[in-house]
Amino acid sequence: MNEELISKKELLDLAGISYGQLYRWKRKDLIPEDWFIRKSTFTGQETFFPKQKMLERIDKIQTMKENLSLDELADMFSPHLSDLQLKGEELVRRNIVSKSVLDFYLENEKGSLDFNLSRILEVFVLEKLLQSGAINLDEGKMLLMVMIENKDQIKQKSADLVITRKLGVSNCLLLINTEGYHFDSGTKLVTEISLNACMEEIKSRFV
Repeated sequence: MNEELISKKELLDLAGISYGQLYRWKRKDLIPEDWFIRKSTFTGQETFFPKQKMLERIDKIQTMKENLSLDELADMFSPHLSDLQLKGEELVRRNIVSKSVLDFYLENEKGSLDFNLSRILEVFVLEKLLQSGAINLDEGKMLLMVMIENKDQIKQKSADLVITRKLGVSNCLLLINTEGYHFDSGTKLVTEISLNACMEEIKSRFV
C-alpha cells in the first residue's frame, strides 16, 4: 500500500505554516528527517512528504505548543526509549492497559511487574488491537513475539506492524522505514498500526 505524498508547497498552503516554521521544527526533531522525500520532477528536484503523517504531526504541534516547549515536544515525538519505569498496576490506573490484557501480556511475556517504555509500548499495542477486535488472542501472541524479538529494530525512526491473513493463516510483519508495501491478491490486510504514533500517545499521557 503506497502512502499518498504531498509537495512542500501544497503542504505549506494546506497547513497554513511558513517555510521557516517547517524547517525550524525539522531542526528541533519534531519532524523526522526521513519524512523529507526528495524526488525528481519536470522542474527539477522537489521535496515531498507523507501527507497524512505530516498533517497529523503539524496538527499535534500546533495544538500542544501552547503548553509545551519545542524541546519537550521533541522528546515526546522521539521514538527513542527513555528510562521511564512503572508498575503494572500504575498502567491500569492510567488507562494505558486493562487488567485483562495486562494479565494476558504477563502470562505470555513472563516478565516482571516493572515496565520500562519498551514493555509499555508492547502492552499498549496489544491493548489497542485486542480491545478493538482487530485481532484475536492467537494473533496477539504472535504480535507480541514479533515485538519482543525485535526490540532494537523498533527503536528505528519509523516502525509499523502489519497483520495479514491468507487461507485462514495469520502473519505479522514489522516494517522499518518503509514507504509502502504490496501483497498478492489472496492476502487480506487485517490491521496496521504505527508504533511511533503509539509511542507519542503513550508519552502524551505523562505530559
